[in-house]
Amino acid sequence: MKTRYKIFFLISLLFSTGIVLSAQGNTTDFEKSLDYAQVRHVKVQKTGDTWTFSVSVRHNDEGWNHYGDIWQVLDSGTGEVIGERVLLHPHDTEQPFTRSQSGIVISEDVTEVIVRAGCNVHGFG
Repeated sequence: MKTRYKIFFLISLLFSTGIVLSAQGNTTDFEKSLDYAQVRHVKVQKTGDTWTFSVSVRHNDEGWNHYGDIWQVLDSGTGEVIGERVLLHPHDTEQPFTRSQSGIVISEDVTEVIVRAGCNVHGFG
């Protein structure tokens, strides 16, 4: 049986200044294998009332049959998806790769979010 680790980024948001207060990787129950998409780095910026997330993902993309195809931003309290970026093609020769999504609206009562990545075979690890 494989050892499973959960790696996700927990982002604490500071709404008054629009900057990231902290970002940390946590481990509990997630597949360590790069057959599962993994978030490696997150950069967050607030502009006006919306947020831009730039997320670096690592995955053993194998072409169209198996590739990292999405990352999501979730409310850490409720698990609700509040933003996502669908990745439309494999990144076989670009690992890790970073893609951004702007216009993400996060209500002021949300102080922490989780960023996770998935692939078209295994989903979210």
